Amino acid sequence: MAQRYITKILFLVALIAIGIILQLAGLLDAEKILAIAREFSQHWWLIPVLILLQGILFSFALAGSLFLWVAAPLYPPAMATFILSAGATFGGLGAYLLSRRLSDDWVDKIESSGTYKLLHQQDNFFTLFAMRVFPGFPHSLINYSSGILRVNLGHFISAAILGVSIKSYLYASVIHGASTAESLESLLDLSTIGPLILLSVLSLLGVFVNYRRALKRK
Repeated sequence: MAQRYITKILFLVALIAIGIILQLAGLLDAEKILAIAREFSQHWWLIPVLILLQGILFSFALAGSLFLWVAAPLYPPAMATFILSAGATFGGLGAYLLSRRLSDDWVDKIESSGTYKLLHQQDNFFTLFAMRVFPGFPHSLINYSSGILRVNLGHFISAAILGVSIKSYLYASVIHGASTAESLESLLDLSTIGPLILLSVLSLLGVFVNYRRALKRK
């Protein structure tokens, strides 16, 4: 028991150390990563490398979303969407599998979150999809909560692919066509995030209606 606890502590210390090292080295700076990626954008292997790097960051609850600002300027929206959704899905799966290695303190923090409580009550595709597609919702919280709860893996993966793809395509379309800082402000415009919010709300509304019907049947 003591050895398993020590292993968890060492795992978390290593995770924190990796995050600090990456930050100090400037490897979590989207502008620096984009500058490096531009030099190799003509090579086919850059695509799987971007997917792999994003997946690693998401697996360890690091800033995988920064690759939106790398993939979107480099590639057309459809390809950028593929890169972002693949990286987020692989990273989500990695976090799902790693979540059991968290210390008790981390588990307590996740279990006290609204995301955990909602997933605990409603382990289904539509709940996961609503969270994935909502603008700015933290993917790491979904990933680790899902792993701790051992939610249905089919629901988890399909919601990640669909939710991230829809959101990434909208964002990538804006970023790829942006030429000024003013045009990038449209990322926060209601015309961009409005459909995402509407999809999320409709999904949760469907979950709520289904939940009420289930209570009445009982």
